[in-house]
Amino acid sequence: MKDLLLFIGGSLITLTAAAQNPVDSFRTYQQLIPGSSISFTMVPIAGGSFKMGSDATEKGHETDEAPRRQVSISPFWMASMEVSRDAFDVFYKDESISQNSDVDAITRPSPQYIDFSLGMGKEGGYPVNSMSQQSALMYCRWLYNKTGIFYRLPTEAEWEYACRAGSNERYFFGSDEKELDQYAWYTANSQNKFHKSGTKKPNAWGLYDMIGNVAEWTLDHYYPDPQEALTDKVKDPKTTFNASRYPKTLKGGGYNSEATELRSANRIKSIAAWNRRDPQIPKSPWWLTEGSFIGFRIIRPLEQPSPSAANAFFDEYLQH
Repeated sequence: MKDLLLFIGGSLITLTAAAQNPVDSFRTYQQLIPGSSISFTMVPIAGGSFKMGSDATEKGHETDEAPRRQVSISPFWMASMEVSRDAFDVFYKDESISQNSDVDAITRPSPQYIDFSLGMGKEGGYPVNSMSQQSALMYCRWLYNKTGIFYRLPTEAEWEYACRAGSNERYFFGSDEKELDQYAWYTANSQNKFHKSGTKKPNAWGLYDMIGNVAEWTLDHYYPDPQEALTDKVKDPKTTFNASRYPKTLKGGGYNSEATELRSANRIKSIAAWNRRDPQIPKSPWWLTEGSFIGFRIIRPLEQPSPSAANAFFDEYLQH
């Protein structure tokens, strides 16, 4: 039986995996990664509705952010910070699973052929970087098998809802670019490198580095029309599964992004050129040679899927 460590009323308590879904346990908690001393914080995000996208009147508006529309989101937990290099390395170095196998239920990343951190920082709280969406999803599946709890990437709608934290303005703190330095690492202050997570102010819901530092993968395939191929346009919208590797949607911008790219509504589409210097044939499905500005964070839906549904989800999204 897997355990969860939860902080309730300032006290640390333990819940078994059998108590994964009780509403009265919808609190901030610490998830310990089995087989390590590393944990991460999961923050409850109450369900609600918000206006997704941006209007043409917003400074920096792009056509793929329109039309702005009202959507509702079910409750979930979101990691307070981007997945760290330390946490990802537990997966990367897990010798109980093989490397780069097409037949194992779980695989770990193939060996890195360059130092993808490029000297910016690894252990000690830096975000993991330069991985593909597939790598991020494989980490989620590995974590599910280790903990018995279903973690995944957020949909684009879930990500934007959590980032805005109740705000309807350009950024979650308002519209004044002069305030960005307090909340984000970006071109104006990053010295062209990512930094340790949590060193800037969080948004109103306690989420750090939602903008800047490293851009974050979402679950959704990218379509120029944000309402194309949605399973539902109003309730928990997400795009139907698309087996094509490109383009997928990222959010938040990175350390090398301009101020306008950090807007809550801004959308980033992945491109094959992010892996153009990969010397392998075929090119690695795990790593992105030009992706030093790319990372991810995870969510946990309040309503957990059954084991068969969770495995079906990973089988579908990891089939390419």
